[in-house]
Amino acid sequence: MKFTFIEKKLQVDDAVKAYAEKKVGKIDRLFRRESEAFITFGYERGRYMAEVTLNNNGMFFRVSEVTSDIYASIDSAVASIERQIRKHKTRLSKKLREDNIEWSPVPEPEPEEDESEFKIVRTKRFSLKPMTPEEAILQMNLLEHEFFVFKNQDDDSFSVVYRRRGGGYGLIEADDG
Repeated sequence: MKFTFIEKKLQVDDAVKAYAEKKVGKIDRLFRRESEAFITFGYERGRYMAEVTLNNNGMFFRVSEVTSDIYASIDSAVASIERQIRKHKTRLSKKLREDNIEWSPVPEPEPEEDESEFKIVRTKRFSLKPMTPEEAILQMNLLEHEFFVFKNQDDDSFSVVYRRRGGGYGLIEADDG
């Protein structure tokens, strides 16, 4: 497993990083392929935050835990992400594919002197992997997002699934006409 550590308002020593590597590394046995782990440590209002994001073959899992102890935050995050993976294990075993989603961060543009009232503060760029709407809903739920953009494998159109306020999910499909 490849690890990337991010520190926000907190500097952690090598012992904490080694502890996190050991705990998160145990999750790798649940996957068939090599995974990538992004571990973010933070400190705010007297509480420690540990956020773990796993990328395994294009499928993302994310949890964030906040406690009064950094080690407890790591333990809680690992337990939560392991529960999340096990909960969706039967679905994931059918859905995982060989393709990887490649994320390429886009640098933020320099601010212009004459800015409009619509200010873009963040840009993400990624390649779209063909999947079914059900797979896209699963991915959206795993990321805890409100919507998810994907390429529909049934008709090769660009689509968006979203969570409706009244319950259920919606699907928006692009029309070439």
